[in-house]
Amino acid sequence: MNGYVGKILRIDLTDRRISTIDTKDYEQWVGGHGMGSAIFWDLVKDKTITGFDPRNVITIMTSPLSGTLVPGASARTEVQGIGVQSSPIEWFTRSNFGGRFAPMLKYAGWDGIVIEGKADKPVWVDIRNEGVKVKGAQHLWGLDTWKTQEEIWREVSGRGYDKWVELDSEQRTTQRPAVLTIGPAGENLGRVACLIHDAGNASGQGGFGGVWGSKNLKAISVIGTRSIQIADPKGLMEARLWAQVKYGTDLKNLDASWFSKFGRKKPQNRFWDPNESARLQACIGCHLGCKERSDTGYGNESTCHETEFYALYDKAKHGGKQTSAAYIATDLLQKYGINAYEASRGLFYIRALQRMGVLGYGKKINCALDFRQLGDIEFADQFLKMIAFRKGIGDDFAEGFFRAAKRWGRLEEDLKTGILYYSYWGLPEHGYDPRVQVEWGYGSILGDRDINEHDFNFLFWWPSGAIWAGKTPQPPAEEVVKIIAEKLVPYEKNPLMLDFSTDNIYSEHMAKLVAWHRHYTRFWKESVLYCDHRWPEFINSKTSGYRGITGEGEPRFFNAVTGKKLSFLDGMKLGRKIWNLDNAIWTLQGRHRDMVHFSDYIYHLPYGGAGNYAMYHLPGREKGRWDYIRVNGRYLDKTKFEEFKTRFYNLEGWDARTGWPREKTLESLGLKHVTDELERHKKLGT
Repeated sequence: MNGYVGKILRIDLTDRRISTIDTKDYEQWVGGHGMGSAIFWDLVKDKTITGFDPRNVITIMTSPLSGTLVPGASARTEVQGIGVQSSPIEWFTRSNFGGRFAPMLKYAGWDGIVIEGKADKPVWVDIRNEGVKVKGAQHLWGLDTWKTQEEIWREVSGRGYDKWVELDSEQRTTQRPAVLTIGPAGENLGRVACLIHDAGNASGQGGFGGVWGSKNLKAISVIGTRSIQIADPKGLMEARLWAQVKYGTDLKNLDASWFSKFGRKKPQNRFWDPNESARLQACIGCHLGCKERSDTGYGNESTCHETEFYALYDKAKHGGKQTSAAYIATDLLQKYGINAYEASRGLFYIRALQRMGVLGYGKKINCALDFRQLGDIEFADQFLKMIAFRKGIGDDFAEGFFRAAKRWGRLEEDLKTGILYYSYWGLPEHGYDPRVQVEWGYGSILGDRDINEHDFNFLFWWPSGAIWAGKTPQPPAEEVVKIIAEKLVPYEKNPLMLDFSTDNIYSEHMAKLVAWHRHYTRFWKESVLYCDHRWPEFINSKTSGYRGITGEGEPRFFNAVTGKKLSFLDGMKLGRKIWNLDNAIWTLQGRHRDMVHFSDYIYHLPYGGAGNYAMYHLPGREKGRWDYIRVNGRYLDKTKFEEFKTRFYNLEGWDARTGWPREKTLESLGLKHVTDELERHKKLGT
């Protein structure tokens, strides 16, 4: 089993029973999400339970590429189970994080971990190669995520985490264990609680931190010294060199219009201290670090939105100048183990309510926060502590701000006005609004969560940035969509799939783009575990004709590791199979077409945009000609969206009346056992 180590660790916390699952039993699902969904289906008999139910099964899965030298695929870990964040139903959902955990798990001899049951008191799991122990964690309970990891490092080494770790009589290492843990937010069953690994790798959406807290599971530590068998080591190294030479950034001929995902970058200087030095930091095996480490240590290993959640208020407080407060607030998010998007959107929401005079000290919604301190680190700390420890109104915040609004009797009103910026399933969106970036919004509402998959966002960022700078984007829109369309197997050579004009966003062409995106990400990103920010690459300015590595690169690396002969199309077919299995789980949980709708503001408030999103351009056709068209000012038509749903369900082979899977579709995908269970529950589409 090249790329695999052969065993999946199964832990029942209720009686501390440890057993194994043979990876071969689930090898048809390849890894990551596919394996996790299949294991969940088999082990969870009642799929209508809540996420806090002890019968909820959590899977933590690697892939055959984890721990190898495949660029952008060595370090991702997929987490699945019934989450507690979404509404009105706690969907079976997923999250994902990077760092060192997945490779270390493979080096210890495990392809994944399955967590069942509930411990009677706090515990942590100590994995040292094949040795696994469930230990008491009373001394860890109450610690933040960073202190927890430091304490476990010391315990595992026995003398201090910078010393040799003895694994057995013949195995020792100076590596620190890779630890995945919860903070106070998870211990207090926050629905917005994360799993945190190292300084800033978070499994954010789904509220899995709260799920772990409900199971009395504080942390999982893993350290290993084994190896992974590669089918074709020479072929793997040749593929890496091929990717770098052909697709890597040409530093002598930089093209600012488009960029390479196989190139280089410099650390971004901290805005608050231009003299501060920093260096790049990456997950294990990554060819291009997206994180950084600075000499102050603030915000280290965190990226993207968590580093921005408090920056706006920091700048406003300090005359437009960013200070260290934004980065210290980032660290507090990670230490308490809180979802950055919930904190960000929630703070925006309560700030709006405070300005309206309905929230504040002694107001209708009583809140002890002193908004005069907004922008100072003291305010951020108080706000996050309220969430983590459920202090005062923090008890509402910890439920997620969608549920908080419902508690306050404001949900319908604030979803109409849009001050509660939650488009679907009671979750905060990641910034790509469904009124403009429709493939993102459609994928989210047709699934279980905000997808947070950036495959097509470059179609906004690069043309919009060029136009904002007064330049003409190159290459032209018609050429770009033609290049991408060639790669959208099995719907290839249909440029209209990339037409984001208002006339086209409800069409079958757009339904095909959404279907392609769901199938690609379910397999290549979530099961094979290619990094979201490094894959796919459709456009590359270094190559002849701007053609990126996607379509050829994914299977070439996969086959070099596994020895299989999987084609890109084979992967897309497996992605469709996994997507259908997930939809069957949601159907059993209560999913029906009638509940698949956006929040009210999406249907009547034009998208204005602000900051980086003030000029939103995407490729589209107007008067028969392709261009990068501005899509600000658009909102969705509810009737036309219903028509789109029908087109999408028909395309996927689902029942257009209910959205449920059809027998013919499932059996064509080899899912007869799924058909049988849906039929027993009378939830099989006709």
